[in-house]
Amino acid sequence: MPDTLGYTFIITGAPWTTQAPQSALSVARAVLAAGHRIDRVFLYGEGVHLASSLASPPSDEHNWPHLWSAFLTEHEISAVACIASALRRGIVDPKEQARYELESSNLRSPFEIAGLGEWVEGNLKSDRVLYFHGAN
Repeated sequence: MPDTLGYTFIITGAPWTTQAPQSALSVARAVLAAGHRIDRVFLYGEGVHLASSLASPPSDEHNWPHLWSAFLTEHEISAVACIASALRRGIVDPKEQARYELESSNLRSPFEIAGLGEWVEGNLKSDRVLYFHGAN
């Protein structure tokens, strides 16, 4: 068996308008099935919509935020939403809710909000970094 590799996933495409989150989840499952590890999933740009607890797609569509949340929780994978991207798109945790005196928070567990330092750390820590972009 080959050496175990560590992967960081960067997702920049939004659910429902791009294939980025769907493709990333398929690849993530394959990476784990091959015996490798995922060090971190980092959401940036429109990808932060995966971290919203308020997404409610029609019942005949996949709920990508829920599917990602369940996958990350099951495999105990660190997941981070870029703070600048998240705030710009109305996705906040309780800390940012209090800081900006907002009515509520809507960050889905197990996602955390953090800065680009988490992206840099993922690039340094992992053997492979995979990007899943949305087409614009």
